[in-house]
Amino acid sequence: MKNYTATIEVAKSPQDVFNRIKDVPKWWSKDFEGSSAKPNDEFVICHPGRHYSKQKLVEVIPNNKVVWLVTDSKLDWLEKDKHEWTNTKMVFDITTKDDKTVLHFTHEGLVPEKECYAMCAQGWNMVIKEWLFNFITDGKAI
Repeated sequence: MKNYTATIEVAKSPQDVFNRIKDVPKWWSKDFEGSSAKPNDEFVICHPGRHYSKQKLVEVIPNNKVVWLVTDSKLDWLEKDKHEWTNTKMVFDITTKDDKTVLHFTHEGLVPEKECYAMCAQGWNMVIKEWLFNFITDGKAI
């Protein structure tokens, strides 16, 4: 199975990238409730009638890696399994390449066989490659 992935390179330090990832409401959604900074923190993203997901930070390695486990989800627009995101993981791996920092994002469990894959891949492309990229590079929040 091929999980959804996205990679961005930025002229910022790994610490800058790590700190920006933790500031979720500034780059993913303003419909944010909870905390997203340290291990075992939990947060919810909710767009009523469209998207609900609850994430738990299960791995936090400063300047290197952040992993969220989706503990509950409901994607109202799906027809078969509205809970496709539940028990999937969102993994942010931070590395360096030359003078740049590379952020490799993987949504483990979001695979082409899932009903939401096409729409979710489009959404993640925008969220990671545009919104998070812009927030990391120039501090521009959504």
